[in-house]
Order: sequence, then C-alpha cells, then structure tokens
Amino acid sequence: MDVTYALDIVYEYAVPDLLTASAQTGSRVAVPFGRGNTLKEGVILELTEEAVYATPKPLQSVLDVTPLISAEQLALAKFMKARFFCSVYDALRAVIPVGLWYKLNPGGKHKENVRAKFSEFALLTASAERVTEYVQRCKSQLQSEILRYLLREYEAPAEDVFYYTGAKRPSLKALEAKGLITIERREAFRKPQISELIAAEPITELTNEQTAAYERFLPLLNSGRPECALLYGVTGSGKTAVYIRLITETQAQNRGAIFLVPEIALTPQLTALFIRHFGESIAVLHSSLTAGQRADEWKRVNNGSASVVIGTRSAVFAPVRNLGLIIIDEEQEATYISESSPRYNTVTVAKYRVAKSSALLLLGSATPSVESYFAAQSGHYAYAELPGRYNQMRLPEVIIADTRADLDAGQGGAIGSILRAEIEQRLACGEQSILFINRRGANTVVSCPVCGYVFNCPNCSMRLTYHSANGRLMCHLCGHTLPLPGSCPECHGKLKFSGVGTQQVVAEAESLFPGVPLLRMDADVVTAGNRHSDILAKFETEKIPVLIGTQMVTKGLNFPNVTLVGVINADNSLYAADYRAFERTFALITQVIGRAGRADKPGRAVIQTFSPGHELIQAAAAQDYKAFYNAEIATRQLSGAPPFCSLYSLNVSGEERRPVEACSEELRTICERELPRGSVVLGPAPAQVIRVNNRYRYVVTAVTREDNANFRAILADIAKRFILDKRFRNLTIYAQNG
Repeated sequence: MDVTYALDIVYEYAVPDLLTASAQTGSRVAVPFGRGNTLKEGVILELTEEAVYATPKPLQSVLDVTPLISAEQLALAKFMKARFFCSVYDALRAVIPVGLWYKLNPGGKHKENVRAKFSEFALLTASAERVTEYVQRCKSQLQSEILRYLLREYEAPAEDVFYYTGAKRPSLKALEAKGLITIERREAFRKPQISELIAAEPITELTNEQTAAYERFLPLLNSGRPECALLYGVTGSGKTAVYIRLITETQAQNRGAIFLVPEIALTPQLTALFIRHFGESIAVLHSSLTAGQRADEWKRVNNGSASVVIGTRSAVFAPVRNLGLIIIDEEQEATYISESSPRYNTVTVAKYRVAKSSALLLLGSATPSVESYFAAQSGHYAYAELPGRYNQMRLPEVIIADTRADLDAGQGGAIGSILRAEIEQRLACGEQSILFINRRGANTVVSCPVCGYVFNCPNCSMRLTYHSANGRLMCHLCGHTLPLPGSCPECHGKLKFSGVGTQQVVAEAESLFPGVPLLRMDADVVTAGNRHSDILAKFETEKIPVLIGTQMVTKGLNFPNVTLVGVINADNSLYAADYRAFERTFALITQVIGRAGRADKPGRAVIQTFSPGHELIQAAAAQDYKAFYNAEIATRQLSGAPPFCSLYSLNVSGEERRPVEACSEELRTICERELPRGSVVLGPAPAQVIRVNNRYRYVVTAVTREDNANFRAILADIAKRFILDKRFRNLTIYAQNG
C-alpha cells in the first residue's frame, strides 16, 4: 500500500519561541510524528497565528538557515499532486535533489544526505598602496609572493595561492593577522566533468530558414505572456542553432532558460557546445551525476550562479531565477514521462512553469508527437519548420533491404549482404558507420528444438536474454540471472539461439570484419566508470570505424565522419500492443537515419526489414514526417485515440493474481458509476507484461473527451479510497495519465 499517499494531509505543529525567527514557509523541519514520536522531516507549508488543535506537538528544530523550498516550488508540488495523482511529499522529493534532504538524528545533529564541501579563499582587503609598501619592506619572500599574486588576482582559492607561490598556510595566516588579507571559508561546488573533445564549433550565423524560425519565436519570447510553440525540422536542419540564439536573447533579458534532452547520452556534446557559448552560466542536471554533483549544480541554479540549465527529464524542476524559456528537444520521446511516483509528464510540468512565469515553451523535433503536431496544425501552438538540412546538406540516401531475400539465399545473419557491402565501402574510405538495433544482449530467446523448453524468467512474464559477454541468461526487467547450461535442463538436447541483440551484432561484425575496431553502446556497457561521453569521445577522436548500439545512438549525435547508418530488425517495435507503436517506430528509424551525412560527406542508410512495402517504412526511408502524420492522424480519429481523447489508467499489482483481478473488477465498476457521463471505461486487462518481479499487474483504462480538473479529482478520489481500503492492503494501486 502507498503509505505516503495515505498520510498525505497537512499536520499542525506549534512553533516554540526559540524557533519563531527561523521557522518560515518553505523551511524544512524535524518534527515528532505518530504515537511513538518518531523524528520525521517535514516542510512548513503555512504559518498561522491560531491553532486548530488544543495542544499541537512542538517542532523539534528548523533544518534550514534560509528556506530551501520557495513558494513557487510549493505551488508546483501542489499542482503535481492534483495533476499526477501523487502526494505532495512525492512531488517535493522530485523537485529537490536527494542529496539535499536530511538524515535525522534523534540526538539533534541532523545532516544532509550529501555534505557540502568547503574551500578557503584568500582575499586582498588592504589598499594597493599599503600592500605595495609592505612588500617593499617585507623580509619574508613567501609573504611577498602571496601579496604580488593577490595584487593581480584580488582573490583566489588558498590551494591556488600555495601552488603558484610555493607558500604554506602559516604565511597566509600571518598576512591575515596583519590585516592585509582575509581568509574566507566558502562552499566549493562539485561540478560534472565535461569532455571538450567532442564540442562542436560555436554557431555564428543562421541560415535564412533558421532566421525565419528564430524571428517567428522571438515575439513570443518577448510577449510577456505564457506561450507554447513547436519547431519541426528534419534531422540535421540546425534546430540547435535556433535554440542557442533564443537562449542568448533570454540571457540578454536577464532571464533564465532550461534546455531538456531525452537521453543522458545526448548531454556531453550539447553541454560542451553550450559551454562554448554560455561559459560558467551553464548547469548540468541528470541522473548520471553523483549525488554531490547534482546537489551542488542545483545550488548554483538556486543562488543565481547558473542561469542556463541543460539536462534530462528532472531538470524541468530546476529553480531557475526569472525563468523565460524552456526548450524540450525531441519532445516526442517516452523518456520524458516518469515511470515511478510521481509519474509526471515533463511537457505538462513545463507548461505549468511557463504559465506561472509568463515564459515560452518551445518543443522541437524531427519527429514530433502526433499530439504536438496536431496542436500546431490546429493553431493551439505557434509553429515553424526547417524543411532542409543545414547549409543545403543532403539527407542520406536510404536503401530498404528486404531481409527475406537474405534468408532465401541462406544468409541468416544480423548484418545482411547489402549492409555488409556498404560497411566495407566505408572501411575502405576511412569513414565511420553506426549500426542500430533496439535490443541489448546476444540472443533474445534460448530454447530447445527437441522438447520446446524455453528459458523464461521465474519472476516475470519475460523470456531470458542470453548475454555472451558473461555467458549468462538475464531478465531485463527484474535483473534475475543464471549461467547458461550446456544443454536443455528438461531433455538435455542441444540449445537453439534465436533473436538478435547488440552483443550478437558485435560478434558477427568481428567475424565479418576481422581486426576492425568496434565500439558498443548500450545499458550493459555504459556505467559510472564507462560513461556515455567517454565512449562517444573515443568514437570521434580515435575514428573507431563502427559503433553498435541501442536507442542511445539514435538521437542528437553529430559526427562529421559518420556516413553510414544501418537499422537492424527495423520491424522490432512495429507490432507492439500500443497505439503509439507506429509513432515510436517511425521516430526511431527516422532519427537514427539522420545520424549519417551531417557534414560535407554524403550519407547513406540501410533499413533491414521483413516488411519493405509497409507505408511506415517507406515514409521513414523518405524522411517524410507529414506523410506519416496524415496516415496516423486519420487512424487515431477513427479509433478515438489521442489527441481526440485523453487516457487515464488505474493500475493494480500484487503477488497473487486473483486478488489483483478482483480489485481491478471492482475498480471498473466504481469508475463506471462515478466518472462523468460520456467517459468510457475499459478493462480490466492484463498489463503488456502481466508479471514483473513476482507481481501480477492489471489495468483499468478511463477514456474521456473532457479532460479537466473535475475528472481527475474524481479519479484521484477513487484511487485513494481503494488505497486506504483494508481489503487491498497487500496491493499496490495508483492512477496515471496515458
């Protein structure tokens, strides 16, 4: 049961006289909670003169010298509670980095999860005349060197003073005692390492098309009203140049900006480029940073040291001062929707923030979501497009390779004959290739052809994937793993391997192109010690001929020497049981094709597919988003899918299937009775993967054409009643949009 949701009400505490001055709205406090008076961390939402209860418990202590949580952030948390069916507590935990929350100690010495780091700074406080006079008569060579250094720098970290002068701490303290300098203890912010090796050259001039787009959005930025706009541009059209010019204008107005990307893999190149433009005003926020780095980058934004934030989904909460612009690049990506509480949609949060700040929200993509493009075509969003590549560069020539032809010829490998020939040409020319397959591991199915045994996860309704790198079978949902046996555990027959992942493609490429250096980029190889930026920097600087990867290689990467892209098993996601399957498949193929030919050298792409005549494959090969959209929007209208309605789901999970089914059936009955007239309730139905980590999952879906606060409030009330129902105490129940 979601306990925090059950306790998500306002509690009243008395403020002792000693804490009156420090207790402010937005301050975090330590309070005794429950019958046992267990110490808990709380946030002051409101201060009142009169108590509702006769004898409220007193605060134990105020944790913040100045309130960490602003009124704007408190309002955002309350909005998220109403919009995303979460608690205020969950919302605040998303808004404030984990490193800034406290570890409470009953003894009273409370500490933040991540301690702040401090450094000493030496500041010249005496006049230049007095310092010069002292240097002339000073007998200490080291003290003289310190003063000469500070006459040039005025202030500097003590470490730098020691390094450049050879002095030690006693010399510094002696000068402080004489009143010539001051030694200050300041917080030292832990900043993420940014690779400058892969930074593109700064953009100096816009093309005519980019200028037209910029001039379309500039009045919106200056309007003083909340605005929303869509920038559609083919891959390589130079959307980033428009973004940078708009951010530059925002900074000129002393306003801040947030720039969001869907994947951590995209941040190294973009951050390096942004640093060349905006210097120290950049802050980076994403989940691959250490807790200390995230906390310190957040502090830099909060204190105004950084006015431009670049990051992934959670960066939408960055406390940017005087917010003027939010840009969401590749806005259609599913990674912008959180899958854990609070289950927020980044675009929805961004809309709320620009509404409160009278700012501009700019969505950008080569493959916009159907909903966003529909809004632009309907006039709800302002719109501009970049129909051609930057500086007239040609889109890649695309070859659709029929995988069935290779199978008929007895060539059943992952790299077909056409793709192999194209790679060989690139190797001969010293050019680079990217191969994309949306599966990690070596083989997705391991079975016995004799008795039909298949290796399935004991905890999930999923087949185990074979990973050749460690010789193990793994579940990509719960992490269950076991060594691959030498034969079938049922009949001891010889095992059969089918399905292809990144490891298998690497093994096949090593066999086809012996001695050729290869790189792999997927969730198995990207670790804290082997970062995205390290892999990408190596690919560029060492001119590694072939990069093989999953979705990490499909978006945002810009390598001038990449002239070939291969899409392996393009049909993988085409027939998923999701109304967005076509949209996601089109976006994946289109985006990865766009990685080729982004400089002077022409690019080519090979799409390997079992469905060469499929209209989606044809549209993706032609980079024709509008043809795809016209077909897709007609289908959505006929089927009553978004954007012609809104979908909400009530999700139930538990260790035993029958109670989950019973709860789901009752949820459907209540929804049919209480939701507004005109709503449609579907299900209950098993989730796409019915069992994950030994928990069965069912979904009740509510469809409405009247998406409003009243509808969501009714749905939230239904969810909360079921969460608090003792009959369902062993079940997890939550509501979400989509």
